[in-house]
Amino acid sequence: MNPTWQFSDGTTLPVGTMYCIGRNYAAHAREMGAEVVPDPIVFIKPPAAYRANNSQIQLPSFSSDVHHEVELVIVIGGSTERCDPSDAWNYIAGLTVGIDFTARDIQTAAKKNGHPWAVAKSWAGSAPCGPVIPARECGRGPWNLSLSVDGAMRQQGSTADMERSVEELVSYLASVFTLQPGDCIFTGTPEGVGPVMSGQRVVAHLVSLVTLTIDIA
Repeated sequence: MNPTWQFSDGTTLPVGTMYCIGRNYAAHAREMGAEVVPDPIVFIKPPAAYRANNSQIQLPSFSSDVHHEVELVIVIGGSTERCDPSDAWNYIAGLTVGIDFTARDIQTAAKKNGHPWAVAKSWAGSAPCGPVIPARECGRGPWNLSLSVDGAMRQQGSTADMERSVEELVSYLASVFTLQPGDCIFTGTPEGVGPVMSGQRVVAHLVSLVTLTIDIA
């Protein structure tokens, strides 16, 4: 049984496919020694990667270097296989904040060998998200993001710095995959990513809209 998105107004949707965008902030691309490329870099997490607010995350035994990446997350509310950017908000159910936990050592080895990133990015529990705020209550941005570990600020950024807007991402992904209700888009992370360890508390914020608190087991 798939996990469920919990909206602040009490509505729910089953969690679907999680589409994640790489290198959507130039400063983060630079800190990773990479460049922003013309087309979006897309990878996928399964519903099993989802965890709700106030969950405890178990770090994977196969990695010794898991990093946090705070992101604006868009939850899809309507099915579409073609969507002009000007119509994108008709298919958005709400917004939240999420953390793309990444096994950086596994990802680095995969990149070096030309292999996919699935194990590094898509393990169970690697995509916790906060409660979803209905789109009608969020405005259209930009929004500020932040993440702290044990009270120390690690990441701060604004979606104004995204290389591709929310509308452009919805349009692009719809044309490639067909988006369904309950799918979501992790829209990329600003600079400042870093490691987490067992026993730490990670807190992410989407302006004053959403707080996500995660404990590392």
